[in-house]
Amino acid sequence: MSTPATATAEEGRKLGPVVSLSPAQEKSIANSTARINLWSGSVRSGKTIASLLRFLIYVATAPRGGSLVIVGKTADTIYRNVFEPLMDPSLTGPVARRIFHTRGAPTANVLGRRVEIVSAADVRSESRLRGMTCAGAYVDEASLIPEGFWDQLLARLSVSGAQLFATTNPDAPNHWLRKRFILRVNELDMRYFHFTLDDNPALDPVYVANLKMEYTGLWYRRFILGEWCMAEGAIYDMWDPDRMIIDTLPQIEKWIGVGIDYGTVNPLSAILAGVSVPDHFGQRRLVLASEWRWDSKAERRQLTDAEYSERITGWLDHIPDPYGPGTMGVRPDWIIVDPSAASFVAQLHRDGFVPTLGDNAVLDGIRSVSNLIAADQLRVHRSCAGWLGEVGSYSWDDRKAEKGDDAPIKLDDHSLDASRYIVYTTQSVWQQLLEPVTGNY
Repeated sequence: MSTPATATAEEGRKLGPVVSLSPAQEKSIANSTARINLWSGSVRSGKTIASLLRFLIYVATAPRGGSLVIVGKTADTIYRNVFEPLMDPSLTGPVARRIFHTRGAPTANVLGRRVEIVSAADVRSESRLRGMTCAGAYVDEASLIPEGFWDQLLARLSVSGAQLFATTNPDAPNHWLRKRFILRVNELDMRYFHFTLDDNPALDPVYVANLKMEYTGLWYRRFILGEWCMAEGAIYDMWDPDRMIIDTLPQIEKWIGVGIDYGTVNPLSAILAGVSVPDHFGQRRLVLASEWRWDSKAERRQLTDAEYSERITGWLDHIPDPYGPGTMGVRPDWIIVDPSAASFVAQLHRDGFVPTLGDNAVLDGIRSVSNLIAADQLRVHRSCAGWLGEVGSYSWDDRKAEKGDDAPIKLDDHSLDASRYIVYTTQSVWQQLLEPVTGNY
């Protein structure tokens, strides 16, 4: 007679996924037989693929009489993280032809079973589960799901034999998911699987080595080692002023844009960023080339939005353009503005600019800047005095970290916020340009 683990493995072979699994993935699939099954660990460690294959196995034999549910923070992340790999024949083989989902649709069909798609961006999403009886659930990025929603989902898994499968990247050690579930795994009907980057042997060793170099500090511990660790100390602890501050601008291949952190009583800071031409090693870098900053307290005068716009225009007009000697003035592709500065955005429109509201995802923005610094892909001109004055003292908030929240101390960060807006919001533009160029230089 088969044990639950061997039965799970046999069902997996029947489904026929073509992806080659690591020992850690195979073990997690075979042993995820509890009511709650959680995969946690580093980026690209293979945890998501293992959990998705296990969910497919469950759907094939799930009890009837209740709904199947897939949960994520947004409909877009659910499609990207769950359905794109599920419908990829290179991962799930012929099973991919039996999975149907249209991006944004409220339901999907997986192996002939109707599956409800539920986004859980905030606590109000909990109402979408009211009255539902669930036979099974898959949760993507569980640490981003509101605690009340998670509790409601568990309460709805009332069909006999119902199971929940979930993945998460590590978060702060005081996060509710760690305190209430991971630390109590032996007290609950639960299985927990921890993955590190090295648990995925299918990755290119060069890619793994690069990823390990690009993440440092907090990000390395969480996204490489898969640890639930606290944010502490300096945020940009990998910053090297001796190497990264430049006195002469390199030739700029593409002016990416200006990031603006708006302030009236607080300083307004504008940072100009561009991508340099390849150096003799074929490497381009993102360059913070110039800064315009107005501190009303130091200047003893506040400027209007119209004055801000006029002075920023004048600043851009008088920046020496490294395209050639004697040329002056730049007009970058993007003007990325603090999303809270509605009146200033309106003024920029009136003055002929096409501003874009910055993406204010603070942690994601900090991580993008951190990765640039760690990969030695950032240079800052010495004229960016505000930015250089802030970067060394930019630190995590210890009090918030003790409560499980990762947040920087909101003090002397205006130029850093401006750079974060331009770096993170335009990441898809400059990132592809920083790929090393082959050839003789």
